[in-house]
Amino acid sequence: MGLAVKGLHMDDFRNSESRSIELSRRTTVLVGPNASGKTNTVEALQMLTAGYSFRRPQPRQLVREGAAAARIEARLEGDGRVVDMRCDVAQGRRQFFRNGKKCHATDVPGTLLSVLFTPDDLALVKRGASVRREELDGFGRQAAAGYSRLLAAYTRAVEQRNRLLREERPDPGLLDAWDASVAVGGAALLHSRLRLFSRLAPKVAEAYAQISGGESLSCEYVCSLGNAAVELDRDSLAERFGAALAAARLDDLRRQQTTVGPHRDDVSFLIDGRDARAFASQGQQRSAVLALKMAETSIAEEVTGSRPLLLLDDVMSELDAARCDAVVGMLLADTQAVITTTNLGYFSDGVLCGAEVVSYG
Repeated sequence: MGLAVKGLHMDDFRNSESRSIELSRRTTVLVGPNASGKTNTVEALQMLTAGYSFRRPQPRQLVREGAAAARIEARLEGDGRVVDMRCDVAQGRRQFFRNGKKCHATDVPGTLLSVLFTPDDLALVKRGASVRREELDGFGRQAAAGYSRLLAAYTRAVEQRNRLLREERPDPGLLDAWDASVAVGGAALLHSRLRLFSRLAPKVAEAYAQISGGESLSCEYVCSLGNAAVELDRDSLAERFGAALAAARLDDLRRQQTTVGPHRDDVSFLIDGRDARAFASQGQQRSAVLALKMAETSIAEEVTGSRPLLLLDDVMSELDAARCDAVVGMLLADTQAVITTTNLGYFSDGVLCGAEVVSYG
């Protein structure tokens, strides 16, 4: 099964003064009322496996009110290995450690990948393009070495170009220089993102067919550089991107922002050939999202050779019986899962019999 989280300890993290929990190598259910700390536990586990939090908090928000600092620690065991992960939060900074040695947040996923599923994810299909980009990039940061650096470098370059575009009289020479920087960085990011997407898309389609009982789903990458760009190599992407930036310059100056590039791309879901955002039922949209999460779980296993940690935050109450069964199917596939709930009634006796149940509140 590979590495799995054996236990988690939190000191002054969010609303927990001090808490330790032991996790099952299969299923751990955190049960309790709202605002009792269950989601905070999921957040801590994500930070120690992904290097970031889905809530995107400022460091000071992670520290319990009245405390000066916070610490979260997890012990990972498996395949004859023991790995201790830690994150200290103090003075407005987060610092990660692996086996007592400092490491960068982008290096954290190299130990154990995690896949997170929250109620907000159930609306991923019908929300704006930025949400789908963030989902793809969030998984990319864990699954592809160097993805975080590519994303950060490109984001900085676009921000610098946008800052120049907002000046009263931008220097054309400087704009040329930033166009070149944005084009090279964007091509590198887009090339990596497209490689990841090409692996995810067929797995999403396969998982959806299993969930839906025969409906077909396809995923398409919608590129602001034109659909033909998805077939280009990195150098050709840089050339096309540079030409697109030049062509869009007057519009960019008028709008004071960069209007083409990976930060403007989207992912579309088509069910039986129709745009799921416009035509799919709520159940179909949720099935598409669940299929995406199942595909991410599969890719994570291919990347690391072991199943990822599956984090399910209060999603069972949002799913009907068929989709609950699909989630349970994931749990039975040698996956370590941590699930939060306010009601154990959402789970069958078979699932609870083999689970570690931890009470909150």
